[in-house]
Amino acid sequence: MSVLSIQSHVVYGHAGNSAAVFPLQRLGREVWAVNTVEFSNHTGYKAWRGKVLGSALTEELVLGLEERGILSGCEAVLSGYLGDAVVGRAILNAVKRVRSAAPAALYCCDPVMGDVGRGFYVSPDIPGIFKNEVVPMADIVTPNQFELEALTGIDSSSLSGALKAVKALHALGPKVVLVTSFKEGQVSGALSDSAEPPPAEAKNPPSGGGTIAMIVSDGGEAYRVSTPELYFADTTMMAGAGDLTTAVFLSRYLETRSISRTLELSAASVYGVMEKTHKGSSRELLIVAAQDELVSPSGSFKAEKLTLNAD
Repeated sequence: MSVLSIQSHVVYGHAGNSAAVFPLQRLGREVWAVNTVEFSNHTGYKAWRGKVLGSALTEELVLGLEERGILSGCEAVLSGYLGDAVVGRAILNAVKRVRSAAPAALYCCDPVMGDVGRGFYVSPDIPGIFKNEVVPMADIVTPNQFELEALTGIDSSSLSGALKAVKALHALGPKVVLVTSFKEGQVSGALSDSAEPPPAEAKNPPSGGGTIAMIVSDGGEAYRVSTPELYFADTTMMAGAGDLTTAVFLSRYLETRSISRTLELSAASVYGVMEKTHKGSSRELLIVAAQDELVSPSGSFKAEKLTLNAD
């Protein structure tokens, strides 16, 4: 069984498909990679070469797969960053084609829009298409804390608020919600009327020695795993962590169908990769160097069961 991964791609470093394909393969998945963007490097470098490949190419490539009669072997569709709304609709068309051939196939969506401290970094039409069109079609969604607030309009700076937002996200359609990064008391800035990052005094100062969590819910049960927080001097350069997390989570969920076990395995693998990257003082994720962490993580973390809000 295969995963159809429709994402951006960079030649150097790891972001989009270049952060997702290898982990999926290392975990035993065949991957059909469709690139929506082809850049020399991720945009955190402030300069890059390449171009957006556009929705027409995505549609054509997926049609070619359909014509080969292989979509029935697709176990899941994975998507991340959307360059524009047209690409988003091309991805939704791909999901429909896959589900027509493989009704049990899952759609996993990473609703990439922004992050704490950076604010929104997508075009203004992207939050709307995610909320109104893409997320309702997804079986699994993997927002970070900023994106959770942006999609639901609910303050998620507290655990109770985050769980309330998770329930609201379930109400849009997804069966599984993974919040890829959560820090209690953290000011997101996603609820501001402006698309700009929150003011300096509202930003959370860099810190080390604390913890950061991931939260998962299937609408009936919810779990949290906390890992040590690693401080990177320039977080704008550390692209691809969300893409890596989503890819590992999807693969492990396809394997276990247990949200708690998937969360534990995913947290251990992602932390292992991040720790090696941190120790190597690398400005790019050391996914290849740390590939053993994907299959057999050197550490382990226990999932803590949470109580979903009753209201």
